[in-house]
Amino acid sequence: MFLKSQIHSTLPLIRGNTSKFKLFTALSPSPLTESSSSNLEVDDEPEVETGSEKFDWYSQWYPLMPICDLDKRAPHAKKVMGIDVVIWWDRNESAWQVFDDACPHRLAPLSEGRIDQWGRLQCVYHGWCFNGSGDCKFIPQAPPEGPPIHTSKKACVAAYPSTVQNDILWFWPNTDPQYKDIITRKTPPFIPEIDDPSFTSFMGNRDIPYGYEVLVENLMDPSHVPYAHYGLTPDPKGNNADREGGTPLDFSVEELDINGFTANQGWNKSKFMPPSIFYLYSEPDKLASSVETKKSSVQKKFSMIFICIPVSPGKSRLIWCFPRNFGVWADKIVPRWILHMGQNLILDSDLYLLHVEEQKIMDVGQGNWHKACFVPTKADALVIGFRKWLKKYAGDQVDWRGKYSGALPPTPPREQLMDRYWSHTVNCKSCNFAYKSLNVVEVMLQIISVASIGFVATMKQGIVSAATRNSIVVLAILSFALSRLLAHFIYKNFRYHDYNHVRSSMKCVSLIIFLQAGYVYTPSGPKFIIDI
Repeated sequence: MFLKSQIHSTLPLIRGNTSKFKLFTALSPSPLTESSSSNLEVDDEPEVETGSEKFDWYSQWYPLMPICDLDKRAPHAKKVMGIDVVIWWDRNESAWQVFDDACPHRLAPLSEGRIDQWGRLQCVYHGWCFNGSGDCKFIPQAPPEGPPIHTSKKACVAAYPSTVQNDILWFWPNTDPQYKDIITRKTPPFIPEIDDPSFTSFMGNRDIPYGYEVLVENLMDPSHVPYAHYGLTPDPKGNNADREGGTPLDFSVEELDINGFTANQGWNKSKFMPPSIFYLYSEPDKLASSVETKKSSVQKKFSMIFICIPVSPGKSRLIWCFPRNFGVWADKIVPRWILHMGQNLILDSDLYLLHVEEQKIMDVGQGNWHKACFVPTKADALVIGFRKWLKKYAGDQVDWRGKYSGALPPTPPREQLMDRYWSHTVNCKSCNFAYKSLNVVEVMLQIISVASIGFVATMKQGIVSAATRNSIVVLAILSFALSRLLAHFIYKNFRYHDYNHVRSSMKCVSLIIFLQAGYVYTPSGPKFIIDI
């Protein structure tokens, strides 16, 4: 499910001068002809300007989590750019703090700690306590009469610069003191729709078992939607070629430099703002019919915001938000966890495909992507643009600074690969609350079933009528059946969903997805589904 939006005029545009770098945008007609195909393949060796500026992966703001999914009562462990950090709420400073996730004493993870009664972060291994600046304030094992060893610099925890913007916690991946006030010199990209009270801005997040590069290019590729997500979007009209209704797409990259690129997708525009943000927006005039326009004097605006976070080789994190200024009341009625069921199913439906794809790319090498992949049509223009940017400015891949060997982690069992509990449910306040609440309901139904059967079994004959006895038995059977159905629902939506492309025909999920927005994104353009 993709949404479109009119971008606000204050949204930061891609900065800097347009590069002279020759950008290939997959200029192929459809169908291909033998005479034209030789001009359509990606150049074996793309042009690279000598002395061109290089992208510094460690001089950027990185998003950690939406604030709505952080608990102020406990520390949270996160990994970004291979860096293990702990997030915790410092009530003394009324601010979120981001530290190295290692106690200086014996390197125990501080994310397993607690917030003590004085609002300090406490390591639960030996009880060392730290304030919001990372200074050690208490060492239980130190003699009270001195010396004050807790004041040693070696007792401090490295603290990262952090800030909250657009309801997301960001951090700067460098603890050097020169970056302490980096927020005064450089700020994270600002997206005004998220902070606009006239827009709805429900967010979601999920850990993804494939890398940053594959995550970004998949989000830039709409032509996979009717195939990988078949049955989860409205039935296409189809054509003579296939039932899914895939069509040629006229995409092109307009500008590309070290700060990313802008792209024209015909019915919408998009921006890639490295390292994390892929932003799509459309003019409402192109989406709403004249009839819909007459119904309301308010111009409908909506957008898609995908925030892609490199975690480690073969792992990434996605934060998504689909702001809109219509049907805002629906988000006050429909809880986030219901919307996340459909959105997670969308992610599940191509998860295994992309995990395997990444393994094959690594077999040939990231630098050989343009040789191994045949991308001759305009539909892949954004994907090619991203790979061109990655090659020209970022050395073909994320700079892990020697933290990893370069190999991907081995493929885990399918149930672990497509796990939904640890990748999303425990990290989402709404889904976690629903998971626990529905489990309580399941247990209550089982208790009612057992209690009803026990009551009938111990009841003496003649005390109650046969009709009453039969009603209690029916209640027991229904309670047991409902508990089993609920258990299946909980498992499928909060723990593990094994998506099968051959058997899957779960069109009912579309209603859940469309509750989020009145438009659905298809390769042939956005379609108006339901006017919320």
